[in-house]
Formats: sequence, C-alpha cells, structure tokens
Amino acid sequence: MKRILFLLTMSLPAFLVNAQKYDEIKTKLTLSKYTDAKADVDKAMTNAKFTSKPEAYLLKASIYAAISMDEDKKGKATGDQLATEADVAFKKYKEMEPGMELMEDLIYKNGPTNIYYNYYTSGYADYDTANKLEKKKKLAKGEELAAVTELTNKKWLTSYEKFKKASEYADLLISKKIFEIPLDTNVLILAGVTAENSNNKDQAVKYYGRLADSKISGEGFESIYRYLVSYYFGKKDMTNFDKYKALGKQLYPKSDYFNFDKVDFAVGLQEKLDDKIKAVEEVLVTDPANFKANEVLGEIIFDALNPKEEGALPANAADLEKKMIGGFNKAAAAKAGYEIPYLYLGDHFINKAVKVNKEREDHAAEMKARTKPGTMASKEDIAKRDALDKKYSTELEQAQEPYEKAVAIFQTKGTLEMRDKQQYKKAVSYLADISANKKVQAKGKPADQAKYAAEEKKWNDLWETIK
Repeated sequence: MKRILFLLTMSLPAFLVNAQKYDEIKTKLTLSKYTDAKADVDKAMTNAKFTSKPEAYLLKASIYAAISMDEDKKGKATGDQLATEADVAFKKYKEMEPGMELMEDLIYKNGPTNIYYNYYTSGYADYDTANKLEKKKKLAKGEELAAVTELTNKKWLTSYEKFKKASEYADLLISKKIFEIPLDTNVLILAGVTAENSNNKDQAVKYYGRLADSKISGEGFESIYRYLVSYYFGKKDMTNFDKYKALGKQLYPKSDYFNFDKVDFAVGLQEKLDDKIKAVEEVLVTDPANFKANEVLGEIIFDALNPKEEGALPANAADLEKKMIGGFNKAAAAKAGYEIPYLYLGDHFINKAVKVNKEREDHAAEMKARTKPGTMASKEDIAKRDALDKKYSTELEQAQEPYEKAVAIFQTKGTLEMRDKQQYKKAVSYLADISANKKVQAKGKPADQAKYAAEEKKWNDLWETIK
C-alpha cells in the first residue's frame, strides 16, 4: 500500500505541470497573444501527456482559428490552412469530450465561432469569384472557355465545401446557444446554391429542405421551393413533391409555378420526345384515365408527327400514331362534351392526306411528262397512280369519324366563340370534302354516288348555317 501511495505522489508534479501549461497557453489566448500561444501549443502538442486531455485540442483549435481571422490571412490560402487545422483539432476535441463541457468557458466559445466565420468568409470569396467567372464564360471561346469553365467549376466546389463546414459549425453554435437564432438562413442558402452549382444536387436539397421546412419566405426564396418540387418529381418522390408544392403555393399564392400538376412537370423537365412520352406514360401507369395526361400524350406526339417545318418523321412514326390515337380517345372519354381531342385526330389525318395528295400531283406531272401524246401511260405509272389514289382516300377517310364526333359536340353547344365557330366550320368543310372524294371513288356505282352526293350536300348546307 505504501508503494502505491508513493507512485501517486510521484505522478502529481507531472499532472500539475500539464495543468499549469494549459493555463499558461490559455492566458496568452485570452490576452490575444496568438503568436506566442501558437508557438507554445505547437511545442506542447508533441508531449503525449499534454495531448491526453481534450483541452489540448480545444486550445489548438481556438488559437489556430483566431489567427486564421487575421486580416492578412482571412479568406486566403494561409487562413484556409489554419482553419482546416483548427477544424481537425476541434473534431478531435469533440471525440474526446462528446459533452463539450469545456465549451462553457467563454474563451473557448470563440474557437468554433472563428472557425465558422473563416469558412463563411472564405466560402463567400470563392462564391463571388465563381459568379464573376460565370459572366466571363459568356464571352470566352475555344480553349479560353474550357479553362474558364474548369476554374469556375472548381470555385463552385471549393465554395460549397466551405459553406458545408460553416453550416455544420452554425448548427453547433446554435445548439450551444452561442448563436441565439433558430436557423442560420444565410449559410444555408449559400450552401444550397453552391451545392447546386457544383453539381451536388442531392446535397442542395438538404439545405433547401431545412429552409423550406422552416417556411422561409419573401423575395428571393421562391426558387428554393421550385427547386425542391422539381427535384422530388424527378426522383418520383410524390410525397415530398406534393409537400413542397403545397408549401410553395401557400407562401407564394400568386406564382403560377405551384399550380402546375404532375403532367406539366413530366413534360417540362424533359427535352427529348422519347423522354417526354416516357414521363407522361409513367403518370398514366398509376392513373390510366388521367384526362390531362392522355391529352398531353396525344399533343406531344401530334407535334412530332405534324412538324411546322418540313423534316423527317420519327422512325417509329407508325407506333407513335397508335399511341397518339389511344391518348386522344382516352382523353375524350374522360371528359364528355370536349371536342379538342377529336379535332386533333381529324387534323392529323387531313395532314397526312395533304402529303399524299402532293405525291399524287407530283406523280401525275411526271407521268404526263414521260408519256407521249396519244399514247397510254405505262402499267407501272398507272399502278402507282391507283395506289396513291387509294392511299389518299384511306388517310382522308380516317378523319371522318373524329370530325363527325367533334361536329356532334359543337351542335350540342349554345353560343360559340369565334375560335369554336372556325373549328366547327373547318370540320364540316372537310367532311364535305371526304364525301365528295367518296363520290368520285364510287364511279360506276350510281347508288353509292347518290348516297355520297347527299352527304356532301348535307355538310355543305350545314357549313352555310354556321355564322
């Protein structure tokens, strides 16, 4: 027993020396003698007994963080390096003292505070540089553009990494009531923006989500809700899509963006035809009778098959046409008394007939040019002519049913707007043309000719009544 007491007595001087060393360095830190304090702590950190206590790392973190905020170092490489070392030391301190009891000491509260401010200041400097480089990119070309783009991306990334750190320290300082605020909105918005611009989209959502969950509002914050709505739709997370869409609508009631539905986003977020179709079809998987989804599916394909400018149609045009017809018919079935899907279908087949008619005219001119006067056209030319006539009639007649359905709907309506009257007259006029073509094709069949002549007259008479 005496031996044990002797050993304990022998260890006390070493303990007292270490305790005295902590106090000496802490005093220099308190008096802002940072250079001396750094020299002392660097030397002391080589002593295993000194570093056996969490206070050693908190001292180092506090001293390095304080120096990093010197005007000649703040926001520069030297300051960044000091802040990084302070961060590493502070992490070690937290590992050794999870409860962070030493943080109750006012002088030690400055450590993480300075680390926060360094990351924030340096991150903002990179953020500002990145914005300036974005403007420069617009004027750059060739190799210069590639170099500026690379530097811009690098600045966005380094800025994000610093704001990420600043955000972590902000949360700590708020939890310790050193920052008496519920949320550091400035650092969160900047962390979100830089994460987004550095292609860390999943991380951006974390920062934007915290801001949105706090219902932050006002000028400049609407984009947060827009980002979240778009992001979660892309991830097919409809629960969060609906959540942030509702929040956005609540906080920004005048914005049309939050009135868009799933179909709008399905189409709006895609650029290629196949991707747009796929996105709408994904909506239809869970809601096959969705009126808007079916109508939009039809409209997307209609635009592809009926381009405003001449060009090659998609290779799978036949399959797309079937999808278009199905979409429009389902849309019409979902909304009784709605003529638009039928008008689209009628217009599509009329457009196809017009193209075939152009082929007929071109072939007729070519056939006439190569056939000598007084002689018969070749069997090949006659066969092609007959085939084109048949194709023309087929396409033309496919417009009949949808146009008849559209006309029937128009006839049930009361007063029509000018646009409706124009569509009504167009449909009736084409129905008369279809009957006239059937009459021609029924040559040699008097009964059929009389029937189609009567139909043609009926449609022409109706056309005259539409004023």
